[in-house]
Formats: sequence, C-alpha cells, structure tokens
Amino acid sequence: MIELQNVSKWYSSFQVLTDCTTSIQKGEVVVICGPSGSGKSTLIKTMNALEPFQAGEISVDGVKLHDPKTNLPKLRARVGMVFQNFELFPHLSITENLTLAQMKVLGRSIDEAKTHGLKYLERVGLIAQKDKFPGQLSGGQQQRVAIARALSMDPIVMLFDEPTSALDPEMVGEVLDVMVKLADEGMTMCCVTHEMGFARKVSNRVIFMDHGKIIEDCSKDEFFGNPDVRSPRAKDFLSKILAH
Repeated sequence: MIELQNVSKWYSSFQVLTDCTTSIQKGEVVVICGPSGSGKSTLIKTMNALEPFQAGEISVDGVKLHDPKTNLPKLRARVGMVFQNFELFPHLSITENLTLAQMKVLGRSIDEAKTHGLKYLERVGLIAQKDKFPGQLSGGQQQRVAIARALSMDPIVMLFDEPTSALDPEMVGEVLDVMVKLADEGMTMCCVTHEMGFARKVSNRVIFMDHGKIIEDCSKDEFFGNPDVRSPRAKDFLSKILAH
C-alpha cells in the first residue's frame, strides 16, 4: 500500500530523515515509535506529501509521490490523516466539518456528503453532537470527529500523527477504542504514538526511529517480546517504557 525507498529529508543543512526504507501492506497496522525528535512525525507526513523529501522514492498504491504528474490533492483524498491537534474548523458545525471536504474534493452533493459523514459520526459514537461546534466538545470527542471526517473520504489507508498526545489521560481511551475497532475491521493504518499498550495490542509491526533513521522494523512480538536482541538504543527505550 505504501512503499518508502531510501527516503531522506533536510531542513536547510539539518538532515531530519536518513535513508528510510520500509513498506506497509494492505490491512497492516504499523506503529512508529521512538524518542522525541527522532523524525517520526516527519516520516509519516512524507507519506502523503505534506512534507516534501529531497531523496528517495515514496509510492502510495502504486502512485509515485515525487512524479510531477501526480495529482497530490487527489492522492491525499485517498490517504486519511489524523493530527495531534484535531485540525477541525472551529467556525463550522460538526456536520459541516464532516461534509466540506467530501463536497469540495470528491464532488459529492450536500445530501450525499451528509449521509456519509453522519454514518461515520455514528460509528465513533457522536451522532448526538452533530449540530454542535468543535469548541463545545471535549478534546477526545474532537479527535473522534477528526477520525470520522477522515473516514468519510473513503481512504485506502489511515495515517495517525500522535493522535492522543494532546488529550487528557481520561480521554485517551475513547480515541484508542475507535482506532482498535478500525484495526479489527482491517483498515490499513500507520500510527506515530507513545501509547505502547495500543502498539502491543493492535499493531502487526513496530518501526523504531532514532536521529532520523529507522533502527528497528520488526513484528510487535519480536520488538516487545525479545528486547535483548534489539539495538542498544531500542533496548534502552524499551527498558524505560516496559518498567512502568
């Protein structure tokens, strides 16, 4: 579904990604973890060209991102993205937030977009909030709306960039529950997260990054179940998080 080959990226002279190579198969749930500043969020944002990259190749469902002929807005419509800070339009109602992109990007009628959007709002358990504005909802509810909005575009893959890190601890569970359900239904997902319980429960594979490099790329059982054979940096990371 997503293929990365030797992807490198610089901000001026500072290299943030170095020779990153991995792939995400259809129906797979991949978690990207690692210390702060290791390049996790940058890597996931290159997967739908929200961040440009200067070397290497990325393709999504066979479409090459760096090809000048690629229609990036059309491609992004097929790749759902959920951000750390929800990114809902504060001046639009929840229903309007769910329908706008469907109408503008997919060309759906208002009725079609509304039916589709409300179906996913119900799926995340928030149909009662359809006429409210984002500011009237809790952080966990806003993030669930953001997930519903992404799903209403019928994506082939969902990308999550630390979707729970801006939430109060009590709200984390409600967002993770929605993500677990998505994974159980076979949605292809790639998620940058510090929630190791979620990673252990749901992921097929774990990618561990440090200093812009992919240090580990293995099954979750290998990553969590056999820390002694991991790289020294991953071993150190695991010893800190598994102790709690």
